[in-house]
Amino acid sequence: MIIRLFSNLLPCLYVGYLLGLKRPKLASQIAKPLINYGVPLSVMGLLLKSGINWQLIEAFAIALLAIGLLVALIQGIPQFNNLMANRTLILGSAFGNSGYFGIPVALALLPSQALQFSIGYDLGATLLIWSIGPIVLAQSSTECTPSSCQANLGNRLIQSPATQGLIGAVLVQCTPWQTSVTTALWIPCKIVIILGLLIVGMRLSWLDPSKNKMLPHVLKVIQPSLLIKHVILPALMLIISISFGLPTLMRNALVLQAATPTAISVLLVAETNHKDQEVAASLVVISTLLALFTMPIWSIALL
Repeated sequence: MIIRLFSNLLPCLYVGYLLGLKRPKLASQIAKPLINYGVPLSVMGLLLKSGINWQLIEAFAIALLAIGLLVALIQGIPQFNNLMANRTLILGSAFGNSGYFGIPVALALLPSQALQFSIGYDLGATLLIWSIGPIVLAQSSTECTPSSCQANLGNRLIQSPATQGLIGAVLVQCTPWQTSVTTALWIPCKIVIILGLLIVGMRLSWLDPSKNKMLPHVLKVIQPSLLIKHVILPALMLIISISFGLPTLMRNALVLQAATPTAISVLLVAETNHKDQEVAASLVVISTLLALFTMPIWSIALL
């Protein structure tokens, strides 16, 4: 299973890395259309493939619970809160690359029946990051009044790529062409996932110290966030899964999704709001490299 995982991930990451060295701006050029068109298409195709059922909704709710609880713990425990130098670190600790990284991992390591649990987690995380993420970075707590935050949250939820994909999947399920549309979308879904992995690989070129003089300082800043993302969040998900008595397959899928590296969405949100781009980029890159070691360890621990 581990060999299958690396055979799925490493070629895309390596090709992306080579492309990033030759064309540093290519990732940004691909990212915008991928978000606007690829993410809704991917979410819709994956939902149609797995089916919208109670187990998917349960995984969706568990994801919201785990991420919300983690953020509350970071904010409520002084030792953690003091280490979070900016809000990008909080987002990077809570939100993983559950779509472009987690779905390939689920396909490589778990039975096909686990796909719906992985998609449920990804849907919940994607809705959260694209709804509250821009608000968190764009506004300070003093600027965000209850009415303005509610209005922004509503607009973000409506505009979220995940919401658009969810609406599309529900509409297609109400038509007699569900099977044919699902079959037609499956290959484009895989292409979107591959493009997402290529973008992550392109970001790996950021590790070159000769091009990034701030790298040593940034690495020190992001260490607490990396610990939370790769150890504490999946451990928290494991505790929640055991507490709720979730089936083994669902538990394994959710823990592996929680253990995914920092979402590239965090970087895209940071770039959009022109805040902490270097911190966000370093989180995505370093956590992706760490995940190549930590996710196999978590998969073995769950056996």
